[in-house]
Amino acid sequence: MSEPPGAVALAEAPPAVPPPRHRLTAQRVQPLRRPGRWIATAVVLVLAAQFVHGLVTNPFYQWDRFGYWFLRPTILDGLLITLEVTAWSAVLGLLGGILLALARLSRSPVLRAASWTYVWALRSVPLIVVLLFLYNFSALYKTLSVGIPFGPAFFSFDESRLATDMAIAVIGLSLNEAAYAAEVVRGGILSVDQGQHEAASALGLPKGYQFRRIVFPQALRSITPNYVNQLIGLVKSTSLVFYVSLLDLFGTAQSMGSTYPGDIVPLLLVVTVWYLILTSLVSVIQFYVERYYARGATRSLPPTPLQKLRTGLRDLRERARREAAV
Repeated sequence: MSEPPGAVALAEAPPAVPPPRHRLTAQRVQPLRRPGRWIATAVVLVLAAQFVHGLVTNPFYQWDRFGYWFLRPTILDGLLITLEVTAWSAVLGLLGGILLALARLSRSPVLRAASWTYVWALRSVPLIVVLLFLYNFSALYKTLSVGIPFGPAFFSFDESRLATDMAIAVIGLSLNEAAYAAEVVRGGILSVDQGQHEAASALGLPKGYQFRRIVFPQALRSITPNYVNQLIGLVKSTSLVFYVSLLDLFGTAQSMGSTYPGDIVPLLLVVTVWYLILTSLVSVIQFYVERYYARGATRSLPPTPLQKLRTGLRDLRERARREAAV
């Protein structure tokens, strides 16, 4: 066929030449070397090994006596008293903290001033001073009465009969705990977005209903984990109730140490291990509480220790498989 006039003949493109084939060699990416990290790890491992070796081989610790005292009924009775004091103080301290936080956020200047003064005073005075003051409270006020202010009393009662050692310990710890819980609760309430308050007010909801059903449930996301962390300090603070003649875990160990002076160190180790167990249990509770209240705030929940262990073992198996393949 003849080409039309004016048409330009297109030159055929030369066939594509395949690129030369190069042999691909597998290259492994080497991680950045960090000698400082390895040196620090070695130092920590050596120090830990020396510490464990000293605990095991030093006869001064008397581990046989530690085993004898660890589950003795006397020690377990003191442990139950510690748990009872902690439970009552935690509940009463949280309730008192809620009331103080509401008073601090109130529009009444008198309530705000009274709440601020209470928190300031109780956080400034050492707990042992509060306990000793309550222990000697009957010397200041022998009788307490209920009646009209600055007027006649309806009935009176002897303060020394009601102020038992357990009551003094619980009241003292609760008063001290309420001051710290008030700041935790107040911070949690203030963490709620202001738009939630405005939306509730726009719906015409009463103030009490707004707080119970809208503000406080959202504030619990911040309050609960922080207050559970506060419980760890409360568990350790119960050791001070020994000074008001209440034989808790620490008080029982002190009493047994005066009777058996040769077992003071094993008894102190018993107390240490039991406090480690209690604080560890509270820490586990704190982890799961924080994980529960993290729902809706994070895209994925933090893994539990068991999940971390499974992930670590799976990564080790995969790494070993890759090493074997190379």
